[in-house]
Amino acid sequence: MTAQHLMQTYAPHPVAFVRGEGAWLWDTEGKRYLDALAGIAVNGLGYAHPVLTRAICDQVAKLMHISNHFRVPEQERAAAKICELSGMENVFFANSGSEANEAAIKLARLYGHQRGVESPAIIVMEKAWHGRTLATLSATGSRKAQAGFEPLMGGFLRVPYNDIAAIERLADNPSVVAVLLEVLQGEGGINVAHPEWLRQVRAICDRKQWLMMVDEVQSGIGRTGKWFAHQWAGVVPDVMPLAKGLASGVPIGACVARGVAAKVFKPGNHGSTFGGSPLATVAALTTLDVIEKEGLLAHAHRMGEVIQGGLRQELSGVAGVKEIRGMGLMIGVELDRPCGDIVRRGLAAGLVTNVTAERVVRLLPPLVIQESEAKRLVEMLAPLVKAFLAEAPAAAAA
Repeated sequence: MTAQHLMQTYAPHPVAFVRGEGAWLWDTEGKRYLDALAGIAVNGLGYAHPVLTRAICDQVAKLMHISNHFRVPEQERAAAKICELSGMENVFFANSGSEANEAAIKLARLYGHQRGVESPAIIVMEKAWHGRTLATLSATGSRKAQAGFEPLMGGFLRVPYNDIAAIERLADNPSVVAVLLEVLQGEGGINVAHPEWLRQVRAICDRKQWLMMVDEVQSGIGRTGKWFAHQWAGVVPDVMPLAKGLASGVPIGACVARGVAAKVFKPGNHGSTFGGSPLATVAALTTLDVIEKEGLLAHAHRMGEVIQGGLRQELSGVAGVKEIRGMGLMIGVELDRPCGDIVRRGLAAGLVTNVTAERVVRLLPPLVIQESEAKRLVEMLAPLVKAFLAEAPAAAAA
């Protein structure tokens, strides 16, 4: 079997995984790998978690899909749980992070029109990533991803990340209705928002009656050691897109809202055929329940400290290592040169990892990773980084 009938939208590595358990994967040849990517922050409960597996199998035997023309009790329970954990009011369920962000953008525009703003604008960040639909791609701060898909959508005003003065300069723009940001820019290189900046953004939004929209697609659902990364700064957004880790591998997205934002959408304004299915929302409910019962928030925070601490110790003083940063189990190791080859080297050594923003080794292990495995991750990755930096041509550095 080959991939000749697949559209060439990806350049996959020549490895195919056939099963997993906990934080480990096995390929078609029986080789075992420690997973430090978790399906790009999706598989928070790792692989073959018995509680999740049982819940999904039970639901498949009963009902997978029914459509939103009818009440979906599992969807209602999942929405109530998300609101309980976030302090927000209601939820629209979609199928992905892009769809969740798309819903947020539509919500902000409709909010603006309801306030009499003819051409609503949303402030977005440099190096942001919000998805690949036309609207979310336009909000994204990557020219590489945008190239070839012009004309992009208007209505987005881009400012530097962590720069409150840049946002203040737009405070008198009558078209602005919202600010859309990430607490950690995952695709942008694990760039971390300053807590004070987040609080200042919250204050500006309150003053101007803008919606503060916090994209927690990658950083939410316990990955940083709290349910949502913005909780470390003590703020509550008006709109919060979720996806990735919410259902531990079952496709789902959610746009969560509160206050005036929770009252914007009315029947017919937005919808989804598959969004909020019984299967997806049971997987979400079970994921949230397992995270609570197994104490995975505190565990993720602690394992992040083990990994970051270990890497700092092993890579201290190594020429070419610029910074190790992150929150919880969302960690980046920035080098001074493009380092995509580390992914290939990792696979050869039995480690699944990723490089984003060309020069940042991104680590997103499952929340269930054990301390011995976290230490093993450091023991595997640090020598790979050192060897790469020693062997990479000096001309590659910048």
